[in-house]
Amino acid sequence: MLKIKSFTFNPFQENTYVLSIDREAVVIDPGNSDKHETAELDKYVADEKLTVKYLLNTHCHIDHVLGNYHVKEKHKVPFLIHQTELPVLRAVKSYAPNYGFPQYTECEPDSFLKEGDEVVFGDVKARVIFVPGHAPGHIAFYFQEEEKLFSGDVLFRASIGRTDLPGGDFDTLIKSIHQKLFTLPDSVVVYSGHGPTTTIGEEKISNPFCAL
Repeated sequence: MLKIKSFTFNPFQENTYVLSIDREAVVIDPGNSDKHETAELDKYVADEKLTVKYLLNTHCHIDHVLGNYHVKEKHKVPFLIHQTELPVLRAVKSYAPNYGFPQYTECEPDSFLKEGDEVVFGDVKARVIFVPGHAPGHIAFYFQEEEKLFSGDVLFRASIGRTDLPGGDFDTLIKSIHQKLFTLPDSVVVYSGHGPTTTIGEEKISNPFCAL
């Protein structure tokens, strides 16, 4: 069974996820921004005796990438994003000091993911879903057999991702939610980039921004 560990990191209260099975793991959106958060993340990986196989970003806004360099260098793993997010990732270095992160160290992705690709570790696989709108190259990771979705900042409990940042577009975001996420089973649990979990079914019924 897929084991899910979430951490809430940095002043943006971003959710970092470590997913593992059979001691193989992936890290999604490491937001660790100081030595204490980094130590917390490292301790969990060490205590669980995990071998990290991939570093994944749903998108590359600053709060989701602060720990990229540490995870990639410590575990010597491939770093994967959607190609459209590359300019978003590279821009972080220029504004990170203005947000209070002068220690931010950038790193380049090793490869790119696209709609329909699969990320495999242990005996589980996640399908990549392209869901732009909050960010131009935003992707989500869907574990069909486990009925789990890691949605980044597209869909939250009773909310949606903001669209006033560069590359954001409200109509595109709503289209992504309706055509890509709301076609998944109602029972799918949504693990968002901020805040608590929810389900596809609950958001289809009650989300004030995108309910059907």
